[in-house]
Amino acid sequence: MASLSALRCFQGSIDKAHIVEVRLQERTAERFETIRKHVQAYISTLDRIALPSKVQGWQDVPDLASSVDQILICESRCPLNVLNVSDALLQVHVYQPTDSDSFEEYSNGGGSGDGTDDTMAATVCELPNKNWEGLWDSLIYGDDVKMKLLDYIQATFTLSDAGIDSNLIAWNRVVLLHGPPGTGKTSLCRALAQKLSIRLSHRYSHARLLEINSHSLFSKWFSESGKLVQRLFNSINELIEEEDAFVVVLIDEVESLTAARNGAAAGTEPSDGLRVVNALLTQLDKLRHKKNVLVMSTSNLIKAIDCAFIDRADIVQYIDLPGREAIYDILRTCLCEVMLKGVIPTLPIPATKQVQMYELSHKSDVIYHVSPDSRERSKNVGLRLLNLAEKCTAQGMSGRSLRRLPVLALARFIGLGLSTAPSSKGDTPDAGNSGAPQVEGWLAGMERVVQEMAEDLAKQAP
Repeated sequence: MASLSALRCFQGSIDKAHIVEVRLQERTAERFETIRKHVQAYISTLDRIALPSKVQGWQDVPDLASSVDQILICESRCPLNVLNVSDALLQVHVYQPTDSDSFEEYSNGGGSGDGTDDTMAATVCELPNKNWEGLWDSLIYGDDVKMKLLDYIQATFTLSDAGIDSNLIAWNRVVLLHGPPGTGKTSLCRALAQKLSIRLSHRYSHARLLEINSHSLFSKWFSESGKLVQRLFNSINELIEEEDAFVVVLIDEVESLTAARNGAAAGTEPSDGLRVVNALLTQLDKLRHKKNVLVMSTSNLIKAIDCAFIDRADIVQYIDLPGREAIYDILRTCLCEVMLKGVIPTLPIPATKQVQMYELSHKSDVIYHVSPDSRERSKNVGLRLLNLAEKCTAQGMSGRSLRRLPVLALARFIGLGLSTAPSSKGDTPDAGNSGAPQVEGWLAGMERVVQEMAEDLAKQAP
């Protein structure tokens, strides 16, 4: 009973714990701990907080207005959408993203001049980085894969802090994301590295993301590739020897380095590839004892990966093409961004749960005319967008393809600088402020792009 009670208390603390991310202005020199105390003091004056949400009102506090750029209450496992501040356990993380675009490069030849290859083997960037700001929130999936990855990292630190014998309970801090192209696997790795650099700032003073160029590790000199892998990981080991630094190693298209060894054993694959796989597995086994490193990998061809590498991955996560609701959220964020930047007049677009309720109560076909009532317009736009998401799902469109739709709609059907948008299924021309089309015009353009894609697919069918 005591164990069950402790478990319930632990679960309750998880539900009440909420991450607050505070992004500082570029040139502020205020101490992080000082800002953290000011933020905690401000949030304690509030009655409730939404989960997740962007905190407002702190701009009126001089100590925060002069240094802070943004305060976010992040997503959590709490089932509530709104929480009393008195019931929340807030963990405030203050960070200042670097605005440098420069990346350190690692050569696989080391500049030795001995005739070996001297191409770029990896790039390293400091985290948190301004280039990856907003990337985490832009990735939308139908399941809780992002929280699953964050929970996994937290679990490994919990076990490490407890001094658990890794020979009895094993973890390698290796993650493999696989699935169709364009589903955001590489972006998710970068976003996770950015997120961890913020969440682990109380443990590590700085973090780095090292991206390995898999193709460069195959030498034109026979039998050199295994040595190149070892040389690169020697550089990685130098980075993680600094215990105050957290390092995320990203191996994109990992099948290039971990091709199944049964082909080499059968003589159908070059033996140099066998040496690369063996060298990589050996280096991963050495890294598993390091607490301050995480290895992320991606692949479009998981069947081509050696089973020994897959077995070393703690998480083998399939990243699927987005479903209808995820597509709706993606397209909704695209239209909201266009409105936020003033390209088209603002109109509230209902969230996914709200538009699903509209769908249940909506008995007739989707309405394509522009209603004079703003609430009715918002509802109709939501239903049209949901209908478009259904068509995109049927075509199996990836997240990468979906985010191109607004650009294609503007280029093909809205027109640059035109004051009206072409009608679609009864659309009336809808001129907006300053010659900009309304959101219905942009939506009509995306509908026509998707229709064109469907017609092209039909022509290609046998």
